[in-house]
Amino acid sequence: MGIFGRKTTDTAETSAAAAATTTATAVSPDLAALTGEYTIDPAHSTIGFVARHAMVTNVKGSFNEFEGTLHLDGGDPSRSTASLDITMDSIDTGSADRDGHLKSADFFKTDEFPSMTFRSVKAEALGGDDYRITGDLEILGTTKQISIDLEFNGSAKDPFGNERVGFEGKAEILRSDWGLTWNAALETGGVLVSDKIKLNFDISAIKNAG
Repeated sequence: MGIFGRKTTDTAETSAAAAATTTATAVSPDLAALTGEYTIDPAHSTIGFVARHAMVTNVKGSFNEFEGTLHLDGGDPSRSTASLDITMDSIDTGSADRDGHLKSADFFKTDEFPSMTFRSVKAEALGGDDYRITGDLEILGTTKQISIDLEFNGSAKDPFGNERVGFEGKAEILRSDWGLTWNAALETGGVLVSDKIKLNFDISAIKNAG
């Protein structure tokens, strides 16, 4: 069952079914119970990316330090929100030399721009457990809108009594839109680093007390 509510089709069949029941049951009790404020759990979440390298392989990386919050509204998907702050100096691609280059003036300029932020402006239910959240992504002081497709993985109470929800998300961006244009030409043609970057999110969030 989806967390933001699900879209319905305006067909004669569904209209007849609705007429046979009361009109005051748009949201299930399960969905309503999930409404609230949540804090993203960094220890059980991953924010990653994939870039094409030398035109032949993918390099994967992640950010090890971040914090964020969710407001989930089981009754009205459009009122759900997300906020995320990522520490750019925590970038990790498995290579200290490559990480150092990414932190340098050629790429993220982490001394000048220590964080990357995302602030949602719109949330949508796409049907089933699929959702889309659109928001402002700020990198290097430049803000552009992106849309993240999400799959709701469910909710559970962990052994410590925390109420959790989980999402997997993905998005694609062009790094040049944020001024990330450094590259090197290859002798065989093409460039060293792709402009297109794939973003991956695996989020576990804990419902705030009260």
